[in-house]
Amino acid sequence: MSQYRYSPLSPGRDSIRLLRLMPHEDETADIQCELFEYSLPNSCKRTHMYDALSYVWGNPDEKLPIFIYKYSFDVTVNLRAALLHLRNHSIERILWVDAICIDQANQEEKEHQIQSMAKIYGQANRVVVWLGEAADDSDLALEEIRVTRDKMSTNSLDSKRIQQAVLALLQRPWFRRIWILQEIAAARHVLIMCGSKKIDGYVFCLGVDALKDLYEARPDLQGLIRSVTYLIREAIFRPGYSVGISGRSSLDICPLGELMDMYHAHEATKRHDKVYALLGMSSDDLSEADLMPNYGDPWEKLLQRLAKFLLSEKISVEAWGDEEVAAIKSKGCILGKVSSVLRDTALDGRQSVDVIFKSILGHPEYTGTQRWTLRPSAKSIRDGDLICLLQGASKPAIIRLCKDYFAIIMIAATPLENTRMEEGYIEWPNLLQSVTTFTRDFLLFWDWKKSSEKFQNPAEYDTLIRTDDSASEYFKIGREGCLDNATRTWNIALILGDLGEYKGAEERILEAIEGYKRAFGVEYPYTLKSQYGLTPLSWATGNGYDDVVHLLLANDAVDPDLKDSQYGRTPLWWAAEGGHEAVVKLLLETGNVEVDAKDSDDRTPLSRAAKGGHEAVVKLLLETGNIKVDAKDSDGRTPLSRAAQGGHEAVVKLLQSSTR
Repeated sequence: MSQYRYSPLSPGRDSIRLLRLMPHEDETADIQCELFEYSLPNSCKRTHMYDALSYVWGNPDEKLPIFIYKYSFDVTVNLRAALLHLRNHSIERILWVDAICIDQANQEEKEHQIQSMAKIYGQANRVVVWLGEAADDSDLALEEIRVTRDKMSTNSLDSKRIQQAVLALLQRPWFRRIWILQEIAAARHVLIMCGSKKIDGYVFCLGVDALKDLYEARPDLQGLIRSVTYLIREAIFRPGYSVGISGRSSLDICPLGELMDMYHAHEATKRHDKVYALLGMSSDDLSEADLMPNYGDPWEKLLQRLAKFLLSEKISVEAWGDEEVAAIKSKGCILGKVSSVLRDTALDGRQSVDVIFKSILGHPEYTGTQRWTLRPSAKSIRDGDLICLLQGASKPAIIRLCKDYFAIIMIAATPLENTRMEEGYIEWPNLLQSVTTFTRDFLLFWDWKKSSEKFQNPAEYDTLIRTDDSASEYFKIGREGCLDNATRTWNIALILGDLGEYKGAEERILEAIEGYKRAFGVEYPYTLKSQYGLTPLSWATGNGYDDVVHLLLANDAVDPDLKDSQYGRTPLWWAAEGGHEAVVKLLLETGNVEVDAKDSDDRTPLSRAAKGGHEAVVKLLLETGNIKVDAKDSDGRTPLSRAAQGGHEAVVKLLQSSTR
C-alpha cells in the first residue's frame, strides 16, 4: 500500500493540521484517520473542539502502520497504542498529534509549527497525557493517587506493592521529556491516561502532592514530579498565551534563564529541543536573540548564543560538538556567599537561601545576611555556594568553587521577592545595575549533563570534568598547562580575598607560586606576605620574572594596568619599586599602562624607582615623556626628594636634568 504524502499548509502562521480519528467497534481493527487543515487565528483566545496529545514518541525504530485515508502511515508503537485507547466506538475524535499533524520531513514547516506550540496546546479543548500501556500495577497506582488526593497523610501506603507501583508510574519516560512542560503549562484542562485508566489532571496533582513522602528523598525524581504538578495546577490561573511581533506564541511564565535553570535536566531526542521546548514559556523578548528554531544550526553555536543571551555579549563562551557543556570566561565580582539553604516545603519547589552579602560597591548599607526566595533549580544549591555578578549580566549567578574554576549552579538567580532592610526594600535589578567594577577573572563551566548529585561533591565533579574530552583544553599538561593552572589558582585566591577568607587565599597563592615554579623550572626567591590582593602579573613584575611577564602579557585577557585590590598598585608600580628594568620595558611596550598611576598613598612608579635608586628604570620612565616629575605623594614628597633622601646621586641628576 502507498505511503501517505502531505499537502503543503496554506501560507501564514494560523494554519495547522488536525487529525480525525475514525470510530470503530472492534478495538483491534486498523486505525483509520483523516487529516484536514484548520485555522487558529491569534486573535481568538477561545478553546477549539480538539484534544492535543502529550506523549513520548518511543523507539523510532519500532513502528506500526495506521491509515490516513487509504494510505499507510508509520507511527511508533507507543503512539499507535495511544490512538487505540483514544478511539471511540461510534464517534469521531478530533486530535492534534505532533508526529502526524506536522510533516516531520519538512524542516521549514517543523520549525514554523514549533513557534506555535503554545497556541496549539493553549487553544485545545483539553490536553490528553498518555503515559503508556498499563504495566507494573499502574492501575493500582492511579487508584491510590485518586483516593489519596484529599488526605494529609499517606497511611494507606503500608503496602510495599502500592509504593512500588506509584514510584514505577512516576518514573515513566513522559515525566522526563522536556516538551511536555510547555504542553501541560498551556493546557486549560488536562486528562491523564495510562492504559484504559483515566484521571483528571488536577486530581492527579493533588494525589501526587499528598504522596510526596515517597519521592522527596530522590532529588532527581522530586524535581521532575514537582515541575509537572506545579505546571498543571497553575495552568488555570494563567492568562493564556501571548503572540509577539515575530508571530511566536508564548505563555510568558518566566524569563528564559530561570526556565533553563529549572528544566535543563529534562530529556530530548535532539539537544536543540532543550532550548526550543522552553521558548514557548519564556517571558523574554526573543526577537533579537537568534534562538528561533533552526535545526540546521550546529548545537555548539546554539549553546554559545544562548549563554551570551542569558549573560552578556561581553563573555567568552566555548562549546563542543554534541556536548551539553559550555566553558565561559568573564570578568565579574562576588556579591556574597550562601550560608544556609532552607528545606523547601512549598509544592512549587521554591527554595529559600540565606546569603551573607559583602559590601556591594557603592552600597555598604546592604552588607549582612539576607534571605532570598528562588525558583526551583535542576542543581541543588548548598551552603558555601557563591553569588556572582558577571560583567554585562543583568542577573547574578550562583556558582560553586571546584579547585581552580567554578561550576554554574544557577545561571539566572532571581529573587522572587524584594528583600526588606531597615532602609526599605531592596529592588535587586536597580541595585545590580549600579555595580560597575568587575576586576576578577572567572572560568565557569555550565554543565547540563552531570547529575545534581555529582555537583554536591566538588572533588568528584572536578575528577569528572578534568577527564572529559570536551574540557581537556582547559586542563593541559606541560609548561603551558602549569602556567594556566597557576594563573587560575591565583584568580581564585583573589576572589577568596574579596570574601575575607584570607587563610584560604594565602593557601591558593602558595599553590599558584609552586605552579609558576613548575612552569619555568626555576626556584624563585619569594616570601609570602598576605598578598591576596595581587594579580598574577603584579606578582611576576614585582619579583622581576620577565619570562612569566612575557607569557602573561601575550594573553589578551590580561590587563597590564590592573591595580591590586589592597593598595591600588599597578604592575608597573611593582616593577619600578623592584628595579626590574626588563620588566618595566615590557610593560611600557604594551602602550596600555598609565605611567603616572598613583597608589592609595599617591605614590607613582617614578617615586618608587627614585626611592630605590633604580637609575635604569627612572631613565625608562622619564623617556616616555608622559610623566610628572614633581608629583607629590600623601607625605608631600616628590621623586626628587625621595632619591635625595636615599643618597642616590645618579638618580638625583637624572631628575634634575628632566626639570630644566
